Amino acid sequence: MANSALIQKILGGSLVLQIAGGIVAGVVLALAWPEAAKASMLFGNLFVQALKAVAPVLVLVLVAAALANQEKGNSARLKPIVALYLIGTLSAAILAVMVSAFVPTNLILTIPDVAIEPPKGIVDVLQNLLFKIVDNPVHAIADGNFIGILVWGVALGLGMRHASGSSRVLLADVATAVTNIVRVVIRLAPLGIFGLVAGNLATFGLEALQGYAQILAVLIGCMLTMALLINPLIVWLKIRRNPYPLVLTSLRESGVTAFFTRSSAANIPVNLALCEKLGLDKNTYAVSIPLGATINMGGAAITITVLTLAAAHTLGIEVDVFSALLLSVVAALSACGASGVAGGSLLLIPLSCGLFGIPNDVAMQVVAVGFVISILQDSAETALNSSTDVVFTAAVCSTTAD
Repeated sequence: MANSALIQKILGGSLVLQIAGGIVAGVVLALAWPEAAKASMLFGNLFVQALKAVAPVLVLVLVAAALANQEKGNSARLKPIVALYLIGTLSAAILAVMVSAFVPTNLILTIPDVAIEPPKGIVDVLQNLLFKIVDNPVHAIADGNFIGILVWGVALGLGMRHASGSSRVLLADVATAVTNIVRVVIRLAPLGIFGLVAGNLATFGLEALQGYAQILAVLIGCMLTMALLINPLIVWLKIRRNPYPLVLTSLRESGVTAFFTRSSAANIPVNLALCEKLGLDKNTYAVSIPLGATINMGGAAITITVLTLAAAHTLGIEVDVFSALLLSVVAALSACGASGVAGGSLLLIPLSCGLFGIPNDVAMQVVAVGFVISILQDSAETALNSSTDVVFTAAVCSTTAD
């Protein structure tokens, strides 16, 4: 009985506090027993894999159920959310341009070329997007193609709106069942994050980041500014009241998990659970959260812009105001098509480098630099991207509720 009570207490306790405990335990283990810490990475990999396994099915059934049972007037909420997503991503790119102008950074471009096939132009990005949209639904779920999953979920949901009431209820029941499975996976977050922290710290340490301190500081500084100043300003303009309780809650309960999973797609279940906790309209967030994981990419826009301008500065290329603005738009559009997995934004850097005539072999070296600093860069980027999905969804839901 005592063991049962202890288990219930753990399962019912604060997930944020348990995650914090997992982080501390991971750091201690990495410092005290590095070999065991590397082995504990298994728990982290299993947790991330579990999230990736449930996320595609969850998105498909939740979006379909939400649209099939959608009340009149609810679709009007999605338009302002999408508008905020696009405004936030473009604002992030412009912020990155401004910070890069004040803090120009040189890169040591001596890293060997890496065998990666990036998009060769904006046409390639749009073409890839179109092929993802028309992907086979089984293939999309198996490969984690969330754009294709989202499209099939929308199509299925709209089609089911004309089905019988019992069929729509059945679809809603399936969504509830999958959601309950996800809740079980999320409760494993403290153990998973413990493994991720211990394994990464023991494997890479902090020494690998010392040679890239300035570019990393610019990236992290931009992302913090976006999260703590620009996003709150956008939300305040929308709701006309103090945005920080919402912003800080989202960073604490969504951003922390996303920081360690480094995948917007894997963090979808976490965001859906947070939206439910905040009391938001399920018909809205069931669609807006998966959508945000594919197009709300302010962190990715910052990464693309900062590293591109760093490459230009290193090569002595002058970037005028109009070119910088064009870069902001291209970076924002490219970021919207970035993959929802770790490192997805880095593959789009050669696309923006092409605006300034930077050779592809040099651009690929910049991508390699990105992978070196991705230990922190990609984590912070994902935390910003994923937490902002909840922030903007909640902002719109609160105004329509009023």
